[in-house]
Parts: sequence; structure tokens; C-alpha cells
Amino acid sequence: MNTQIIDGKLIAKNLRSAFAEQVGAMAKKPGLAVILVGDDPASQVYVGNKIKACEQIGIQSFESRLPAQATQEEVLAEIKAFNRNADVHGILLQLPVPDHLDSDALIQSIAPEKDVDGLTFINQGKLIAGDKSGLTPCTPQGSLRLIKSVKQDLSGLHAVVIGRSLLFGKPMAQLLLEENCTVTQAHSRTKDLEEVCRRADILVAAVGRPKMVQADWIKEGAIVIDVGINRMDNGKLCGDIDYEGAQGKAGYITPVPGGVGPMTIACLMANTIKACNDIG
Repeated sequence: MNTQIIDGKLIAKNLRSAFAEQVGAMAKKPGLAVILVGDDPASQVYVGNKIKACEQIGIQSFESRLPAQATQEEVLAEIKAFNRNADVHGILLQLPVPDHLDSDALIQSIAPEKDVDGLTFINQGKLIAGDKSGLTPCTPQGSLRLIKSVKQDLSGLHAVVIGRSLLFGKPMAQLLLEENCTVTQAHSRTKDLEEVCRRADILVAAVGRPKMVQADWIKEGAIVIDVGINRMDNGKLCGDIDYEGAQGKAGYITPVPGGVGPMTIACLMANTIKACNDIG
């Protein structure tokens, strides 16, 4: 079997071009606020990429950088200020935050209509209820777009999602349910995980363990989405799936890097535009 690569970079690039046209025609310019607490190097790179994407599309960006020792009250004050700012339509608190901060409480203080990460209880509840007015977490949304780039009708397919986090696993499973898939949510306590994976028409891995999913776990012809990003001892990045081993077994697969990552930022832009249109 000739395994086809799902090029997340290219799909994200095409989405950004479409979003730039959309923003150019909007009467009000969307605005995205990003709050970064501390100086974590990876977080600084992620924030930089998000600001750069805003510039490319024409979205106005607002950046708040707070020191690592910032108090809960100081971060909360920034969020509340952006909640009140009519030029801001999306608010993103870059995670993780320093250990002394209560990230859950901070996230829940974001106005739900500006919660472009889709992590407030309101948006989580809307996703479960099938209410399309909510904002959907970016990485699951991007992963679904990648799946649908190779197969539009997912009805009746068996999807296995390895991972059950609030940020990815649970919303991913819900999105696939909305597409009428039969969904199995697997995790670290799942028995016979290999056998569960072998039944998957769509296999999505988000566990943070390098090359955990082996080639013989993959059903022939399956659509495989690798959400993991891990740094190996040699400094190279790899996903949760044995990418080389999956060649010739999977029907479609996302690379790491260049698969899900670019789509996450593209969907952050999509959520910011949606929030602007909804808020008016």
C-alpha cells in the first residue's frame, strides 16, 4: 500500500490565505490577545508563531507578557481588562503557567465568547450538546480538518482516540461523534490497547510517548493522525506513532513536525474570526 502524507503545512497555508481574504472584507478587524506568564522558551516560540500568523492574516494582536512571579490577581486583572476591551475578540492564556498559579480558575475567568481555546465550561458544554455557536479547541478542530481533507464522509467509521485530556482527547472524541463515527476513547488504563487500535479506521494518538504506536497496531488503510510531539535523544522531533514503520500500512498519515501543529494555529485564527463575527 502506498501511504499518503497529509500535509498540514500546505493545508494550513491555504486556510490562512482564505482567512486573509475573509478578514480583508470584514468591517471590523478581529483582535486576538495572548497572555504569557514567565519566560518558558517553548511558550515564547508558540506565542511568537501565533502573533506572526495574526500579522499574516490581518488580525490585530495584543500581547501581555508578565513575569514568572506574577500573582493570580495580576494575571486575572489582565484577563478582565481584555474581557472589557471591545477591540479584543479572542483571549488566549498560554499554557503552562507557573506552578503557583491556578490555571483552571484563570481559564474560567475568560469571557466564553472570547475563549478561543474552547476551554471554558460554557464552550465545553456547547461542544457536548452539539451547539455550533461555541468555540471548539484548536488542535482537535485542526485534526478533524486534516481527517476530512482525505475523507469527507466519516459516518459509521470506527475512530480510536488515544488520550483523554480536556485540551485534546475529550473534545476530539466529541467532534468525531458529531461526524457519526463510532468512537473508542483509549488511555493509559485501556486493556489490550494494541487490539483496540487495530480495529480503527481512524486512529488519533495524543499521549506524549515517542513512537508508542507501532506499525502492527495500525489497521491497513487507516487514517492516522499523530498529535504527539516529542524530542528524541538525538535532538530530532518525533510523534507518538512510528512514522517510518507506518509507511505502507496506513492509508494516510500526518508527519511530525508539519502535520497537526500548523493546523492548531490556523484554527486559532479561525476561532478569532468566528468570535469577532459572533460578538459583532
